[in-house]
Amino acid sequence: MPAKIHVQDLWKEYERTEQLDSAALRGVNLEIQGGEIIALYGQSGSGKTTLLNIIAGLDRPTRGRVSVDGKDLGSLGERGKTDLRRRRLGFVFQFFNLLPTLTAFENVYLSLELAGRSDREPAFAALASVGLRTKANRYPHELSGGEQQRVAIARAMVKEPAIILADEPTGNLDLRTGEQVLDLLTGRCREHGTTLLMATHSPLTCRVSDRILRMVDGIVVEEPATGEMPS
Repeated sequence: MPAKIHVQDLWKEYERTEQLDSAALRGVNLEIQGGEIIALYGQSGSGKTTLLNIIAGLDRPTRGRVSVDGKDLGSLGERGKTDLRRRRLGFVFQFFNLLPTLTAFENVYLSLELAGRSDREPAFAALASVGLRTKANRYPHELSGGEQQRVAIARAMVKEPAIILADEPTGNLDLRTGEQVLDLLTGRCREHGTTLLMATHSPLTCRVSDRILRMVDGIVVEEPATGEMPS
């Protein structure tokens, strides 16, 4: 079975300045199988978000190849990458990225609409699965940070994506809420066999992952997932 995410000799270089090194990614090689939960662990500025953006087709590498869900991103046009994101990828962000003028239900349902689906029931079911069915008509400002992130998880899961990319999913939450959200996200992914790649600088995320990939200065090195927090 082909890998859900395959990255080969990936580089991302920028124009060098006194404050910024020219390379954000330096020959990254990565293979993630279906259903795996992976922690991409590293400090801010190590290249994690750049790698996620390239995997999502939101940014282009300087060189190298990326395959996502069996699709070579280099051979897809912008329309093809947009369609891949809408139908096969889910996203969870540090700052939730909910639309403030839409209710919790509408934020989740929008993900279905963009994927070309009109049935409203899966959106209600997704909210119920994260414990927020009774708050479907609340706006983001009426929800706590943990509740907003649970809506974001429902939005990511509702279209049953092959892959979820999460960028610091607990980074804007307190420790206890972060643990609850992380358990919910990983539990839902394991239940549905969804591949999950989480960029994080939180050791908490590494405890629930199948594999840990440490990222330092644009280079990825795999570490054993021992259940212990990385140093």
